Amino acid sequence: MAGHSHWANIAHKKGIVDAKRGKLFSKLSRYIIIAARAGGGDPDTNLKLRYAIDKARAVSMPKDNIERAIKRGTGELAGDNLEELVYEGFGPGNVAIICDVMTDNRNRTNGEIRKIFEKNGGTMGSPGCVAYLFDRKGTFQIDAKTVSEDELMAVALEAGADDIERDGDHFWVYTDPSAFSGVQVALDQAKITPLEASIAQVPKAEVETDLEVGKKVLKLIEALDDYDDVQTVYSNLKITPELAATMG
Repeated sequence: MAGHSHWANIAHKKGIVDAKRGKLFSKLSRYIIIAARAGGGDPDTNLKLRYAIDKARAVSMPKDNIERAIKRGTGELAGDNLEELVYEGFGPGNVAIICDVMTDNRNRTNGEIRKIFEKNGGTMGSPGCVAYLFDRKGTFQIDAKTVSEDELMAVALEAGADDIERDGDHFWVYTDPSAFSGVQVALDQAKITPLEASIAQVPKAEVETDLEVGKKVLKLIEALDDYDDVQTVYSNLKITPELAATMG
């Protein structure tokens, strides 16, 4: 490969990585803003904010960006009037999809989300059309190498967790949303650091599709997740080993 072409290819890939990094920073900034708005700007007393900051630091988000987002959340700096919305719909194979969104322009976001669904073989539905297929739960993902199952059960269940599951190299702790903060505090005091901690939509049952339909659903999920206003995408798609093997 010629040197110029090689450099052009590297520059192109770097541009893609930088663009994705910029979108990730934007999503994390909004997450920090909402957390600070709801519980104040002190991460020592606002655990939701602390985990938002931890996520931002984990991907090397600049300190100035984090501090600016906190100040926008507390009102010390002017910023967009963000509102939290939920969009629901169906993907290929009748797979249920829920999107958590933060936007400063409801009409723009509504049109763009609908367009993404339709372009990728899905249909955006009305509020509640798939929500009944999910349970809203507090979730914690924990590296199984860092804690024994007995120790985790003793800490989490005592603090009010509903269930603990082992999935490969990870434990998942599930709580009622009202118990989420209490379990967060207990894990923190026990020096157990979750890889992820959030209030999430957990499917009551997963839908298994054939490989080609599954790949189309993943393409729709990726397109939704790539849209700036979308914070999180949930689905009840069952990720089979064959489907997992096709994921980058």
